[in-house]
Amino acid sequence: MFFQRKGENLSKDLKGVIPLLALLTAFPALSTDMILPAIPSLAETWNQPLSVINLILVCFFVTYGFFLLFYGPISDRFGRRRPLLAGLTVYVLASLLCALASSATMLIFFRILQAAGAAASSSLSMAMTKDIFSGQERERILAYIAIIMALAPMLAPVLGGWILVDFSWPWIFFVQALLGVIGFLGVLRFPETLPHISDTPLSRVMHAYGRLLLNPSYLVMVLVMSASLFPMYSFIAGSSDIYINGFGLSEQKYSYFFAFNALALMVGSFSCLRLTRSINSRHLMTVGFAGIFLGGLIILSTGHHGPWSFALPMFLVTFSLGLSRPPSNNLVLEQVDRDAGSASSLLIFTYFTLGAAGMWLISLDWADKIPVLGGIALGCGALVLGAWGVLQKKGI
Repeated sequence: MFFQRKGENLSKDLKGVIPLLALLTAFPALSTDMILPAIPSLAETWNQPLSVINLILVCFFVTYGFFLLFYGPISDRFGRRRPLLAGLTVYVLASLLCALASSATMLIFFRILQAAGAAASSSLSMAMTKDIFSGQERERILAYIAIIMALAPMLAPVLGGWILVDFSWPWIFFVQALLGVIGFLGVLRFPETLPHISDTPLSRVMHAYGRLLLNPSYLVMVLVMSASLFPMYSFIAGSSDIYINGFGLSEQKYSYFFAFNALALMVGSFSCLRLTRSINSRHLMTVGFAGIFLGGLIILSTGHHGPWSFALPMFLVTFSLGLSRPPSNNLVLEQVDRDAGSASSLLIFTYFTLGAAGMWLISLDWADKIPVLGGIALGCGALVLGAWGVLQKKGI
């Protein structure tokens, strides 16, 4: 029996569906950002350089993006429920193993398993939204999910910082395992949401990615727009070292500064929604790319003077990303006439792959990460702004 929301009055069920979808959407951010305040102490505990400890972020991002490419086609073939329950099971077990890790190598390996499970929750929660809701109701639910996606990066490091005040770092993963169990039980309550399971062989479903790789306008737009996110992912990996080791802040205070930066992404996204009513979205993209460049320039100039002198220009960089990302994503998807789902998955995969490269770069043994991060923002801003000007002249 299928769980059919469309055309039916299931208002009682909505009380359970919306929190469940919100929790499933938040898993990647919770899994990534809760551990950030503990990274410097892990490096000290295991006597490892930050470049090694930060592999728990880099490997998570690469694995997460890779598995996103598979969960969508698999769920179209076998339904949403079974892949989602399998992914959440892997996530819970991997979180418990992370908590029991006794070395950096073990934690990195278990984080790879955790990412393989986490990818199911975020990718299939969007598919479930499409299955269950329609029309304006779906737009309303997607708005709720968008807020959660913006709030999760703000709250996750704060929660991690609170845990570290009274407990040790393994408790962060115990909490993540508990959240996974809650998500598993929530999914278990609901029957299959996909009304018609496809009988198309998986080999044919995956052919969509081959067609996308032969679409030059799509590929160019994906690479250009993905490069704009490079500074933000570099900040995620380098922020704990900058604020805790560089400026001497406590783990808890660091989490507040990280949340402040995450707030910039949410404010930028909301500003985009408001401004597109009166300003052409392409102009907003130009302003956003210019903001990344300007923020990088200010970081290079004044970023050393204190935590706020770094946080404010980084706020500008992240706000500019939030301002430019929604129309950028839409413009990328406009380059394809079919395979929109696969195009979206490949876009997100590229985001996370380049994001992992940014995390690796900032994790190298730099004497001072602030000018490196400023240079990344300045260089990426200039690159994307220039490439965007060329693309507009070519009529894209």
